[in-house]
Amino acid sequence: MKLFLTIVGIVLILTGGLWFLQGIGVLPGSYMSGQSQWAAYGGLALLLGIGLVVFANRRRTAPPRK
Repeated sequence: MKLFLTIVGIVLILTGGLWFLQGIGVLPGSYMSGQSQWAAYGGLALLLGIGLVVFANRRRTAPPRK
C-alpha cells in the first residue's frame, strides 16, 4: 500500500506542477495557459500529492509492549 500511495502522490505532484505552470503562463501552448483556475487546480493537486507522499512514508512507532 505504501508503494501505491507514493506513486499516486508523485503523479499528483507532477501533474499539479504542470497544471500550475501552465495556469500562470510559464508553459505556453495549451488551452490551460494563462488560466488562473488551472493554477489553482494545480496548486491543490500539488499540495495533495505532497501530503500523500509524506503520509505514505512517515515512520510508524511500534505500540508499547506490556
